[in-house]
Amino acid sequence: MPHDTSPTARALLALEAIQDSPGITAQALGDRLGVTERAARRYVAILREAQVPVESATGPGGGYRLGRGLRLAPLMFTPAEALGLVMAVLEGHRQAVDPADLVGGALAKILRVLPQPVAGAVRAVRRPSGPPPDPSLRVDPATTARLVEACSASRRVRLGYRLEDGRERDMEVDPWAVVLRHGRWYLLCWSHTSTARRVLRVDRVRSAFVTSQRFEAPEQLDALRVLEEHLSQGWRHEVDVLLRADLLEAGRWLPRSLGRLEEVDGGVRLRATTDDPEWYARQLAVTPLTFEVVGSPALVQATEDLAARLVKAAGAAGPPAPGTHGVRTSHDPGRQPPPAH
Repeated sequence: MPHDTSPTARALLALEAIQDSPGITAQALGDRLGVTERAARRYVAILREAQVPVESATGPGGGYRLGRGLRLAPLMFTPAEALGLVMAVLEGHRQAVDPADLVGGALAKILRVLPQPVAGAVRAVRRPSGPPPDPSLRVDPATTARLVEACSASRRVRLGYRLEDGRERDMEVDPWAVVLRHGRWYLLCWSHTSTARRVLRVDRVRSAFVTSQRFEAPEQLDALRVLEEHLSQGWRHEVDVLLRADLLEAGRWLPRSLGRLEEVDGGVRLRATTDDPEWYARQLAVTPLTFEVVGSPALVQATEDLAARLVKAAGAAGPPAPGTHGVRTSHDPGRQPPPAH
């Protein structure tokens, strides 16, 4: 706690601590406030002078607790607490971004009563949501709050970051946005250490120090789009696919995380990279789009292997039953695309 915190502010923090921890001792209260036990008793005395009914009991189980008849402010959140609450809701409830949803409506009410500096920070991460996360990917709300506040204030950050191989690295970045995608939290930023745009895993951020140096983020930044396009690049195997469709139709069926779409003569070109050609072939196969793999020997082989498995499965099932027409391979106008990204 800053040393220049006023006595009134410390007294209010003491009130919050007693409310949160009924039976808290003077020593524990002093530890929470960063003061001596004697000073903690003085703040309790200030509360009592203000007609706040703080009761105390002696003995091993003694401590401070609030008496009856006290009406406290309905909600008091620190930025880290508010963001932690929003993060927990987003991670556990997919529809929390929709104010029409029951949980989303409750979250919207909380945001409306929060102070603007806090509400603005948590709204920044409320928009893009996703499925529930892997528990091992949980992030620290306090660290995330500092990153979100740095994004909102356009202030440079010095990070302690754990690389994939476990090594620690110091980085200096301009934080553009904190984004939640498929249960994982990312920091989209410009790295001055690497002189390049970077997408960092927030669960790997070990420390974050917000500096006073300001920066200007890119105008009209679509953070989720940039993130998904970034995640589709930089892997081991090249992907080059020609889709026999127009750009609008291809965009309806293929998520941006699969790669970049570019309109060309005869259709749309999909370019990306992947570490898992077999997985990538399956993503292409579930769409009704006609496509041709024109690059990447690994993806060609994976597509041929998948086709052979499907042909074998169809052959093992025997001829189609009377009145059926077997497997449809062309576009099925009755099939609906997945929800818009």
